[in-house]
Amino acid sequence: MDFKLSPEQIDIKNAAREFALGEFPDRAQEFDRNETFDLEIWKKAAKLGFVAVTVSENYGGPGLGRLEACLIIEEFWAVDPGIGLSITSTAFGSDLLMKFGTEEQKRKYLPPLPKGECIMGSAITEPDAGSDVTNVRTTAVRDGDEYIINGSKMFITNGDIADYLMVLCKTNPERSKKQDQFSLFIVETNRPGFEANKIHGKLGVRACDTAEIGLNEVRVPAANLIGENEGEGFKQVMYQFNMSRVNVSAAAVGIARAALEESIAYAKKRVVFGQPLASFQATQFKIAEMATLTRAARNLYYEAAWSIDNGHVDHGLIAMSKWFSGQMAVKCADEALQMHGGYGYIDEYKVQRIFRDSKILEIYEGTKEIEKIIIARTLMGK
Repeated sequence: MDFKLSPEQIDIKNAAREFALGEFPDRAQEFDRNETFDLEIWKKAAKLGFVAVTVSENYGGPGLGRLEACLIIEEFWAVDPGIGLSITSTAFGSDLLMKFGTEEQKRKYLPPLPKGECIMGSAITEPDAGSDVTNVRTTAVRDGDEYIINGSKMFITNGDIADYLMVLCKTNPERSKKQDQFSLFIVETNRPGFEANKIHGKLGVRACDTAEIGLNEVRVPAANLIGENEGEGFKQVMYQFNMSRVNVSAAAVGIARAALEESIAYAKKRVVFGQPLASFQATQFKIAEMATLTRAARNLYYEAAWSIDNGHVDHGLIAMSKWFSGQMAVKCADEALQMHGGYGYIDEYKVQRIFRDSKILEIYEGTKEIEKIIIARTLMGK
């Protein structure tokens, strides 16, 4: 088995790192403190081919694989998670649209994404429906050639800045099987009845937009239904989760790398009891553990992404990668902050931001508890 990246993949990885180092550091603290982001950085990233990278060349994208997308995400998150997420999330839902959308939908909604002309997102989570997607209450009722959508969504990435969202709705409550009751719709955010309120005061990734969504008698054309038939939304969302969970795994490796890099740099310059902090065995053990955990997590997401690119979506493997990587990132961030002592507790040091940003990796796109359930059920054949 060859674990080496191809020359093209190495070029992609290096180019992403170079871009991030050139654009992120000077603005990261500003965006974190003010909960803002400069969309000009996103537009620059788009021009260089770092946005919507898995969109097919037939629809204006680079047509890269899942592994290449993850390499970019890892490099971006290693420099700054908030900015990295703000850039790569602007095409959140495009994988789903590529897989299940009609030809007309693909040609209309996909090409603007890699060009940096439009922002999209996925609106699935609700105040009472997080991990349990089948508890979604937002409804879409057919009315002639339109659907009327009513409901609310919570914690929606890009909810306040997106041009269109993929919205999960209940369309067939009469069906006995819960998973067959839901459908996905493309909802343009300029439609009457759509409202978004930005969420402030998040623990981490503050540069990235997150909003609460209200949908009050929002009308969309029947052509905005994703897929040929109603009732396919649950299946479509599960596919999207499998793609995004590998992305989250790569992000976790990136943030763990940042924690490790900050720890090594600090340990080398910090003097304790007349000796460099790096000379203490306890410090060396922490560094060794962080490096090993990071490498193990990287190998997991490499395998998961490689499997997807070779036509096999392994639900259990993806869940393992997401759970392990998220837990690993939080542990590495915690160790890094501990190593910095009191300095790590103030935001003048990057490690505090790393610590705060890491926790979301165990929550969104399926909590660590949900990932364990998926792993267990896969192993037991359920």
